[in-house]
This record gives sequence, C-alpha cells and structure tokens, in this order.
Amino acid sequence: MSNSNISGFYRMSIEERLKIVKEFAGLSDEEAAIIGNMGALDPSKADRMVENVIGSIPVTIGVATNFVVNGKDILVPMATEEPSVIAAASNSAKLARETGGFRATSTDPIMIGQIQLTHLKNPDKAMKDLLAHKSELLELANSKDPMLVKLGGGARDIEVRKIETIAGTMLINHLLVNCLDAMGANAVNTMAEAISPRIEEITGGKVYLRIISNLAVHRLARAEAVFSAESLGGEEVVNAILEAYAFAAADPFRAATHNKGIMNGIDAVILATGNDFRAIEAGAHAYAAYRGGYAPLTNYKKNAKGDIVGTIEMPMAVGLIGGATAVHPTAKACVRILGVKSAAELGHIVASVGLAQNFAALRALATEGIQRGHMSLHARNIIVSAAEKMGIKATPELIDKIAPLLIKEKKVRMDRAEELIRELQK
Repeated sequence: MSNSNISGFYRMSIEERLKIVKEFAGLSDEEAAIIGNMGALDPSKADRMVENVIGSIPVTIGVATNFVVNGKDILVPMATEEPSVIAAASNSAKLARETGGFRATSTDPIMIGQIQLTHLKNPDKAMKDLLAHKSELLELANSKDPMLVKLGGGARDIEVRKIETIAGTMLINHLLVNCLDAMGANAVNTMAEAISPRIEEITGGKVYLRIISNLAVHRLARAEAVFSAESLGGEEVVNAILEAYAFAAADPFRAATHNKGIMNGIDAVILATGNDFRAIEAGAHAYAAYRGGYAPLTNYKKNAKGDIVGTIEMPMAVGLIGGATAVHPTAKACVRILGVKSAAELGHIVASVGLAQNFAALRALATEGIQRGHMSLHARNIIVSAAEKMGIKATPELIDKIAPLLIKEKKVRMDRAEELIRELQK
C-alpha cells in the first residue's frame, strides 16, 4: 500500500488504523507494538534521556492522511494533545492533492555557531585580522569532527559582524557548519569552543559565549501548494481567505496567532520524530521578525486561474542523527512511518504540514469560524470528563448522542453534559 488517501480513516478503530499504517510504512511487529503502546517508555531508556527521572507523560500520536510531498505519498505521524489539528492538516492535504500535492525544497543544512568577542581596542582591525586567519580557524574547527568532514560536512565559512551593545562594541563571529543529517548543536558548539582561544590570541580580545544560534537563516525549508477555487467553494471563499491573510500580513497581533497555527502542525511532527520543537519554535518566530516587524511565515496569492497559491519559508534545523530521534523507540518508529532518509526530506514534510495547517485555519476563520471543528472534539472530551466525574463509562454510543446536542445548544460545558447524561440514564 502506498496511497495516503485513505477513505474513512477517522472512523476506523485504533487497531485498524495501526494495521494500515504498519502495512503502509512496512513496520515490524515490534515497531507497530511500540506505536500502539500509547507512548509507554521503558524506564531504563527514560532514565538515560533526562536527569532525575520519575516517569513519563504520553502524548497522543495521530496520523495525518492525504499528504503528497514532491510526488510521494506520505502518512504523517503527529504528536499533539490539541483536538482538530490532525483533521485540519489532513483536509488541507486532500485539497492540495487535487493539484499535485506539496512541492518542497530546502537549502544546505548550514547552522551558525556564534562566538562573542569583547574587550577590543580596535574592533575594525580585529575584524580584518580574523578574516585573514579564516582558513586556519576553519581547519582547526574541522579537526574536532573528522567524521562529519569525511561524510561531506564540516565548517564552511566564518562571518564577522560588529554590533553595538550596552556593554560596548562586540565582534560576533559566525562559524557556518554543514551539519548534514544532524540537527548539529553538539558539533557546532564543540567547534565554536575549539576555535575561541585562537580567536582571542589573534585579536587580543575576550571570548564569552560560544553557542549555536537557533535562527538558522542558512538552513531553510520551503513548501508550496495550489488550492483550487472550485474545491474551496468559489471566488468568494478564495477572496475571504486572502483577506484573512492580508490581516495577518499587516498586524503583528494577528500574525502571532497566524504563526501559532502553523506551529500547531510543525511542532506535532517535530515532537513525534524526537526533534527539538523548542529550537524550531525559536527559529520560526525569530525568522518571522528577521526582516523588521513581525510577519507571517506563509504567503498566499491568487494565480491566473483564480486558485490560491500558498507558500511557506522558515528555518528547519531538524535531524535524523542523535538526540531523542536516535534513542526514543516511538520517535524511531515515527521516522519509519514517514519513510525519510535524510534531514532534508524530513524538513520538506514538516514545512508542508505547516502550510497545510495554516491554510486549514485560514479557511475555517474566513468561512465557518474556527470553533466548529474545535467544538466537535472538545465536546467529546467534556462528555468523557463528565461521565468520569459521575462514575460511569462514556461509551461511544453515549458520546455520539450527547455531543451533537451540546454543539447545537452551544453549551459545551461540563454541567450541561452531566444534565444530558442524567436525562439519557432516565
């Protein structure tokens, strides 16, 4: 099976869904069991991941369907506790599928190691001296990770920036490192620390911070998709979506929530694959403000046919080597589901999910309102909580009877759910 367009996937039981995903991704029985174990983590593995371990908290993993990225059908595992996120991504992916899916690209996986140089008598001369010793410094940096260099990565360049701070003039050295399929923090930090003493010798200055930057402006992922006006419901809906985007493009208060919607999808994939969602979040929001002001990470316009063309561009410092991706069994199984062989491929999928998530939110906001999808799932959670409080089991039949009533009445509240449960019991 290689088609991500699975009819009625959401209606299936957990066991049926897992069987389909297992066949799609070619998972082993062990990998499928890990996924189906609802995030349970072996205590011995947990104890090696962080300090002072006492337990773990499972995060639900769902699968977004319908994705086609660069011509390949993809099932996307997403770890999230928020209702409607996975359904929204799947619906947008279905619309994009009609016009060929998502087309994604990325730049080389270049990360920046920042070295803060202070206490300089002549910053301009220090800058010239550093650039004159660039080859020596790059060679020294690369000597600290010969395996990375052997595989085709390593330190590529050094940039020097002069900045004015409340503590005086500083030179900020950017060590640019090709990290290949790793996120790169360990390699970059090690190299930055290694060349810092030599930088002090060359300039007579004092180095303090030597650390990676999460604003990975050289390591970008881009995705694009076309959403048919006919499938959306016509020109009026198209125009409404573009008006919603115009609002975000002009107003940072709206842009913040606009970008949060993007990250709903992106974080879920990042977390499922064991990558650092905090680093991705930091880079995304910094990039949104990188060119002055704070702007959306996506862009929407109408093409000659009247369809909507959506694009996204953002830093994408993801890896398949090291960290939880290489240790956590569930993360490893999720990577297997995606079928990716490189960090670039993973970045393409993540960017596509971000675009899909954002388009779904814009469409809902511009038409029916965002609450409809949220309320359906929220109502179900309320019913389960109310039933537990009353000491009874919330059966699927009970949920299916009460949820529509809560939504119709617009009273998705615990007290009303309890009242309806009591009425049905009578």
